[in-house]
Amino acid sequence: FKSVQVGSGAAFATGYFEPEIAASRTKSAGYSVPIYRRPADLVEVKLGDFSDDLAGRTIRGRVDQGKFVRYYDRKAITEGALAGRGLEIAYAADAAEFFFLQIQGSGRLRLPDGSVMRIGYDTQNGRGYVGIGKLLLDRGELARGKADMQGIIDYLRADAVRGAAVMNENPSWIFFRELTGAGPLGALGLPVSGRVTVAADPKFIPLGAPVFLSMDRGEANGLWVAQDTGGAIKGANRVDTFWGAGDEARRIAGGMAARGSALLLLPHASAARLKMAR
Repeated sequence: FKSVQVGSGAAFATGYFEPEIAASRTKSAGYSVPIYRRPADLVEVKLGDFSDDLAGRTIRGRVDQGKFVRYYDRKAITEGALAGRGLEIAYAADAAEFFFLQIQGSGRLRLPDGSVMRIGYDTQNGRGYVGIGKLLLDRGELARGKADMQGIIDYLRADAVRGAAVMNENPSWIFFRELTGAGPLGALGLPVSGRVTVAADPKFIPLGAPVFLSMDRGEANGLWVAQDTGGAIKGANRVDTFWGAGDEARRIAGGMAARGSALLLLPHASAARLKMAR
């Protein structure tokens, strides 16, 4: 391999992990937050099929009275837009914990009998992701030292009505499928690995490429492999480091906001072609 730099090489890294939350396959006392599978009326449109200028862009929506419209946002879904359609694969016990599981994109459901059900990302409702941590910081509702994942969860739980309203300010909703076998799965359709996998923007970092990070957070330093993507992971040298499952993974990922530099490792022949093209 030969190391190359994308743009200035200035990198920003966050973290994600595989959370485990309490849930049940059936709705019952204490388990009332629906976890939905992909709805049949959610349509994905590859705009490149209609215009070469839009190649690589995908939008999602639904057909309503012969018109293609935006799909239901988080507020509409939590208020029952999908209720009664048999889409529930399970019910979570805690809305705030499930909210963060959606941000992670996959997770483990700890069922009442002690068994574990694994779920993974299937699709998304087409709405843009809004980070509520930044919203709360900007409004002065959270101190900077309390704006990590646990601090936000505590804020959401302190007042259920206020918490629901804040979560609805992120209109994005993730639909899941049950996973069997190894997981969670990344954008390549293969299992991702803790302390190895990063999610990246494939417009700048090709999937499968090794990436070397030198950051101001020691945990993030070293060699990673781009094996995943993320709705909020956009731009050059923007990566999301995956830490696996468990309390330590939760702690590191929840507080990860590292800045530094990134080097992309390319095969010598690819680097030579790139140099010639430049």
